[in-house]
Amino acid sequence: MSDKKPGLNKLYALSSENKVFCFPRPLKHSIKIGKRVYDVRLKTDDKFGTYILWKNRKYPVEIVRSRQNKYEILFNDISYTFTVETPFSLKRLKVLGSGRGKAEKELVKAPMPGKIIDVLVREGASVLRGEPVIILEAMKMQNEIQSPVNGRVTAVNTRPNTNVMKDDPLLEIKIE
Repeated sequence: MSDKKPGLNKLYALSSENKVFCFPRPLKHSIKIGKRVYDVRLKTDDKFGTYILWKNRKYPVEIVRSRQNKYEILFNDISYTFTVETPFSLKRLKVLGSGRGKAEKELVKAPMPGKIIDVLVREGASVLRGEPVIILEAMKMQNEIQSPVNGRVTAVNTRPNTNVMKDDPLLEIKIE
């Protein structure tokens, strides 16, 4: 009888489009594409910075932004946004997401009472899930309010130096 629960020896990367990528733990220095296994190395040096060595070619990698388990990286000059999830957090996200219908718009509400310090987006702006959209000050701390979805801002219902109460609508995003 095995003590291991299925999936506990894996990590998951969830793209901004909610596509799931599974990685075994501990991470290995190879990837499997189809039936072929390729050797992959993450390296750093003074001349090239951080890069991935795959098939004897160097692909530059740069972490542009990271916050908790959310990352934006530049890989070979292409930007990718993803989160790193454990099996438990991935299951939790699926359960929370299953309660949502296919809504066309997402209303971003104030999570607590406070003062709007800055609105980081304008009407018509394109936003990615996890991207900061508003800075809200509460109890002398500045909090980033992040976009819960990918989409386009259709309405901004607040402005800097405005006081808001919990659940006041801050902005509306059309889901894309």
